[in-house]
Amino acid sequence: MGGKTTHTKRVKMISLLRLLEQKFKECPPATQDVDLNTKNRDETVKNHMYGPLNPDEPGDYWEKIADKWNTSVEAARTSLCGNCTAFDISPRMLECMPGEVSDESGVLGYCWMHHFKCHSARSCNTWAKGGPIKDDKISYIWGKKAFGGKDD
Repeated sequence: MGGKTTHTKRVKMISLLRLLEQKFKECPPATQDVDLNTKNRDETVKNHMYGPLNPDEPGDYWEKIADKWNTSVEAARTSLCGNCTAFDISPRMLECMPGEVSDESGVLGYCWMHHFKCHSARSCNTWAKGGPIKDDKISYIWGKKAFGGKDD
């Protein structure tokens, strides 16, 4: 009798784990909700210098962020969302995006640090070397961490 109860609990646990795994593989909420995406992007502009607003007309954005990082404008201009460790352009993430996401200036991806759709030609003061994320497996790992899961 105890064996059947243990088996039932194990089956329920496996089902729960599968549901959690599926949750990690879903599109991040900000890719599907314009208001949430806008809120997260605006907070990143305010708190982390996300910009420039228009990469073709950057104004003094690169000078300001270079000053923040205590580096040259040239070095700052190489530190883009497009090569940040948290910038996700994996196949699964591109499927989460709202249609065509690239143009002559770059590509739209997902920022796992600040949870919004981010353009590769921009930057912010939390930029970290090592990206972009191009592999679904790595994207899932970031998604698990974002939702409080542990990396296996």
